[in-house]
Amino acid sequence: MKNDFTFTIKRICLDENYHPSNSTRITTNFANLARGESRKQNLRNALKMINNRFNALANWDNPQGTRYSVELEIISVDIDIANSGDVFPSIEVLKTNIIDHHTDERIEGIVGNNFSSYVRDYDFSVLLLDHNKSKSQFSIPDNFGDLHGKLFQHFVSSDTYKSHFKKPPVICLSVSDNKTYHRTENQHPILGVEYQPNETSLTEQYFKKMGLQVRYFMPPNSVAPLAFYFFGDLLNDYTNLELISTISTMETFQKIYRPEIYNANAVAGSRYKPNLKNQDHSLTQIIYDREERSQLAVAQGKFAEQYFIKPYKTVLEQWSSNLA
Repeated sequence: MKNDFTFTIKRICLDENYHPSNSTRITTNFANLARGESRKQNLRNALKMINNRFNALANWDNPQGTRYSVELEIISVDIDIANSGDVFPSIEVLKTNIIDHHTDERIEGIVGNNFSSYVRDYDFSVLLLDHNKSKSQFSIPDNFGDLHGKLFQHFVSSDTYKSHFKKPPVICLSVSDNKTYHRTENQHPILGVEYQPNETSLTEQYFKKMGLQVRYFMPPNSVAPLAFYFFGDLLNDYTNLELISTISTMETFQKIYRPEIYNANAVAGSRYKPNLKNQDHSLTQIIYDREERSQLAVAQGKFAEQYFIKPYKTVLEQWSSNLA
């Protein structure tokens, strides 16, 4: 295709010595933790929480609870726009790797987990807000999320993705405080009890344009369900250890970022309505600037508008229509 795009993947180890790069979306969970005086302690504590949770879930042949540890890689995806040589930071995700200390084996985990995108920031924090500024009733712009969805699917189906990763991504997000979730009878040994929402959401619709479907599960000894976005068959396409790597990683970040939901002192019941104003929760010993995160989303959306959406408007529209 004349106006095709190519992708370049960069990997950075996420450990206690991690420093965010200039191109990283600093609203990303892990980048927010890695700044300020407490950055090293924040990262060390978060990684310890992930390892403890992993071993608690992978408890077979693991009597001391120390058999496994998780290594995290930040996967940054740059997009070469219409093969022009101009590069834009398009997507950033986390990749888990599992270390089995009994066998000295390094097991590939899941790619995806945390999901960051400048174009998504633009869609939600610039385009959607501007569209509704002068309207009395909230509405969605035409073709909202189409370009982002096509770019993401183009990346996942690319030779670049397939040469780096064996399986499709799984993205794990918080549940929405705008919806009510009902517990079902379906239960998975690792993912836990399945919940179903009372209605669809804008996030669900947005991720559907990325080719992803969603299911909600509350893992064993968790207090609230997580949203798992995936291609294919979530329950059968991934091993137990792969699923545990995603649960332990993303539940840890959610406990830090959304303690009102994921570090609540009461467990979700059969009918569950998440509440970000819930006072009955515990705080982790990890410093996280949630207010800064929301402000930066707007700044990063405007960055995408200035350096990607506006300069390449014609190219992007032509490419998108060719894929329709």
